[in-house]
Amino acid sequence: TQRRGAISYDSSDQTALYIRMLGDVRVRSRAGFETERRGSHPYIDFRIFHSNSEIEVSVSARNVRRLLSFQRYLRSSRFFRGITVPNSSNILDDDYNGQAKCMLEKVGNWNFDIFLFDRLTNGNSLVSLTFHLFNLHGLIEHFQLDTMKLRRFLVMVQEDYHSQNPYHNAVHAADVTQAMHCYLKEPKLSKSLTPWDVLLSLIAAATHDLDHPGVNQPFLIKTNHYLATLYKNTSVLENHHWRSAVGLLRESGLFAHMSLENRQLMESQIGDLILATDISQQNEYLSMFRSHLDRGDLCLENANHRHFILQMALKCADICNPCRTWELSKQWSEKVTEEFFHQGNRVILSFFLGDIEKKYHLGVSPLCDRQTETIANIQIGFMTYLVEPLFGEWARFSNTRLSQTMLGHLGLNKASWKGVQREQSGSGDDVDPAFEEMDSDILPQEPRLS
Repeated sequence: TQRRGAISYDSSDQTALYIRMLGDVRVRSRAGFETERRGSHPYIDFRIFHSNSEIEVSVSARNVRRLLSFQRYLRSSRFFRGITVPNSSNILDDDYNGQAKCMLEKVGNWNFDIFLFDRLTNGNSLVSLTFHLFNLHGLIEHFQLDTMKLRRFLVMVQEDYHSQNPYHNAVHAADVTQAMHCYLKEPKLSKSLTPWDVLLSLIAAATHDLDHPGVNQPFLIKTNHYLATLYKNTSVLENHHWRSAVGLLRESGLFAHMSLENRQLMESQIGDLILATDISQQNEYLSMFRSHLDRGDLCLENANHRHFILQMALKCADICNPCRTWELSKQWSEKVTEEFFHQGNRVILSFFLGDIEKKYHLGVSPLCDRQTETIANIQIGFMTYLVEPLFGEWARFSNTRLSQTMLGHLGLNKASWKGVQREQSGSGDDVDPAFEEMDSDILPQEPRLS
């Protein structure tokens, strides 16, 4: 057994066939790997770097991977081989259940500690929190949902996040869902949103990074990953998250009692929300948002305008970490940087994204070079170019106590990272060159507060 990352070699020429970012794997044969536990990542196929080799992927295997998330494929294959999958939803003792329930009473507070809640629920924060929010918003009763089907759907969603990812895991999804709930409570939204809007928002938030492989889109494109080919190098991850969510909705039968037309509309609109989280489209959405605010023509009685605002709300929820308290924000900063460098495993793998890119002369992706990047540099650039402009415009739209609280935390956190940066470099004016070198088309302009 080889542990924590493995390579399978062709016996004839020792060319690397696959590099699979797994927790524990067993090399069975030239055909590939048999996983020894769930939570593995989609194939990262490196045969493309061998000039004399041809990639041959069976049509049936490709179709299976397209229809199912890798997590679902892994679990179903184990089921048909008669291998029991341990149940992760262990029953908690009364003390922990009581503390978790007490936390849920304050689920609308911006300082909600999702890390503590995840510990109190034994790693089931996404299931517990989302189920509670469905009940809190009256969605179960309004849409006549079967609670067993709802819980089954949420368990499948939680299981299809990769727990090995330091950042893009079910805890991040729970955090985004909690933030989305906070935004749905804002006066401008709460008085205008329909139950349908709230339903779409919570499902999209919970599934927005479903089956995330722990590597970014440029890496998938560079390595000719099948997902990049499938989605034509456009919003690759977001399309995959959306399609994975649709697969689970259909598999769970949660909305089987609805008409086909309504189910199709739901799937499409959830897709619109998830696709809006593509950071490469940041400038496009922000420009539209700014234009609406400048003209003052947003009308939340209009379903299309409400949907657009929900897209912006989900974008805010997705990158709101710098707007949390320093104690929470710092943890998220460390986790996302760890994922940049270690690419999604609970232990340090033999290969890192930057290292792989160097080995195969791909050119190291921005923010992924462990030799030149620091958490402080990355966070200051992220806040300056992406977070501040977005939340500045959100504050124009919804100038509430919550918006001012978020901007306040953002300013304090940025100052804290600049302090760290000064200690490391002796200068507080550096901005991460990785952000400066990004294409200007995806960098928003400075926010304008009014």
